[in-house]
Amino acid sequence: MKLCRLGSPGGERPCVVDAEGNVFDLSSLTADIDGGFLAGGGIERVRAALAAGELPPAASGQRVGPPVARPGKIVCIGLNYSDHAEETKAAVPLEPVVFMKAPNTVVGPDDEVLVPRGSVKTDYEVELAVVIGATARYLASPEEAAGVIAGYTIVNDVSEREFQLERGGQWDKGKSCETFNPLGPWLVTPDEVGDPQALGVRLWVNGELRQNGSTKNQIFGVHHVVWYLSQFMVLEPGDVVNTGTPAGVALGRGPEAYLRPGDVVEVEIDGLGRQRQRMGQA
Repeated sequence: MKLCRLGSPGGERPCVVDAEGNVFDLSSLTADIDGGFLAGGGIERVRAALAAGELPPAASGQRVGPPVARPGKIVCIGLNYSDHAEETKAAVPLEPVVFMKAPNTVVGPDDEVLVPRGSVKTDYEVELAVVIGATARYLASPEEAAGVIAGYTIVNDVSEREFQLERGGQWDKGKSCETFNPLGPWLVTPDEVGDPQALGVRLWVNGELRQNGSTKNQIFGVHHVVWYLSQFMVLEPGDVVNTGTPAGVALGRGPEAYLRPGDVVEVEIDGLGRQRQRMGQA
């Protein structure tokens, strides 16, 4: 099942997409797709209402917003593909590299992304994102992680490399600029995704294929990452985990590969849809 949120920023309505691509409004079941909805059996209620034919069609032609309302936190995993670690001249990590991203970086999958003022190294990163559906606290094993995952979506983990790597301190200030976390278009439930370690991930800039990888090459798989994080923090329903990017980022290509206003970035993961962002100037 695919969940989405349609409408203007701040006014999105919860919706579901059926197997034939028809879109139905969920406003009769929930005010939004958020942590409370995910933790309170919302997905099961939607599944039942959809099967019973009880949902009205959604209005067409609306903006696609992020598929989950502003998360409590965005937790990110760095250097999680061996080829990406190699291109950035970093050692392959022995444990997941963890950093945070500000929740107000989240925008819709096709919204404008802004190059920060003073930036000369704005970069792109296609990533599989995990949306948490139940509280995860000291999970006993990676196998338990499957029970706390509401679904999966696409994220472009936009980054400013000078801010991140050359200005001192932690990575967060190169990751938390406004609009730096395009999310969506759909939150796809695990039963429809299948094996999260068998998904092709791709990204284009101005029509040129820049990243073409697979989640099978993650150093730390999705379930391991969620289990690992639960040993250090409590993951709550509605939280988002960005699980890392494969090789092909601008940081590994050279100065001409960085993003500039007017560039168009397209992002795709098997079964999860596609994003398209035009770069603007902050």
